[in-house]
Amino acid sequence: MRRYGKHTDEDDIRTRPGRRGTRPRTNIRPKHENAAQGMVLTVDRGRLTCLVDGRPVMAMKARELGRKAAVVGDRVALVGDLSGRKDTLARIVRIEERTSVLRRTADDDDPYERVVVANADQLAIVTALADPEPRPRLIDRCLVAAYDGGLEPLLVLTKSDLAPPDELLTLYGALDIPYVVTSREELESGEAVRRVCAHLEGKVTAFVGHSGVGKTTLVNALVAEDRRRLTGQVNKVTGRGRHTTTSALALPLKDASGWVIDTPGVRSFGLAHIDPSRVIHAFPDLEPGTQDCPRACSHDEPDCALDAWVAEGHAGPARLASLRRLLATRERREDD
Repeated sequence: MRRYGKHTDEDDIRTRPGRRGTRPRTNIRPKHENAAQGMVLTVDRGRLTCLVDGRPVMAMKARELGRKAAVVGDRVALVGDLSGRKDTLARIVRIEERTSVLRRTADDDDPYERVVVANADQLAIVTALADPEPRPRLIDRCLVAAYDGGLEPLLVLTKSDLAPPDELLTLYGALDIPYVVTSREELESGEAVRRVCAHLEGKVTAFVGHSGVGKTTLVNALVAEDRRRLTGQVNKVTGRGRHTTTSALALPLKDASGWVIDTPGVRSFGLAHIDPSRVIHAFPDLEPGTQDCPRACSHDEPDCALDAWVAEGHAGPARLASLRRLLATRERREDD
């Protein structure tokens, strides 16, 4: 190559030290076949605590993952310092395929979905029967998110010493959702913990609930004392609780195999990301009846084939009413 009257080679090409774009790039990424496997326990400002071979390891996301974020419950591959010693940091180089996701948006007008928990087997929806009053619309929205994300729902009704559970259980009876009813006395005696724990054995369970319903108090009773979180009180004037859980945290059960994931208390549960066509998958007795529905059927219109399906005795009217109520939650505000 001749340049400016002399022969040149690659040593004559000038580059600025530290300038981006001067280093050869490649699309080939290391496979990290020997990376250790771990589970994300909590995320705090870019630092993730992961469980690796039974010990907590602090890690950060590798640059090669780009914008892909790891959340609590994720199964990840890690390299680097895996000792778990103070001031050490590993790198998360791969996020394994998720089996389920609990997602929400800030509100129904927000198109940005947030993955709250990954790989949970079930969603425990904690609701107080009084102080604060139950919010069926919020429960419906949590159920839709569970069905959409592949989680089995579990209803946990607290404070039964203040109000009976009958009305609320009747509302969800057609859905055949497992449930546990607890009182404050049973929580103190340990009876509530025993009955709730029977539904958590061998599973990863995410707990969600309105602030002040006793969610974190129940989680604290299920885990070892040194893992417990702070709890707050319900405001007697507004009926609202104070947010004491600000980030999701995975904790092992103290008296059984399994994990609980305590999530921040919610006052709203946006469903802007939900595709209504996926909710029907949680109703195996109704789903076959949709084959004759018109295209893009909302399942709540005059030509919906589900009415005939139910009339023929393939499913109960209460099941169809429950499905339509859940589907309608996307179209209605929680405070309507």
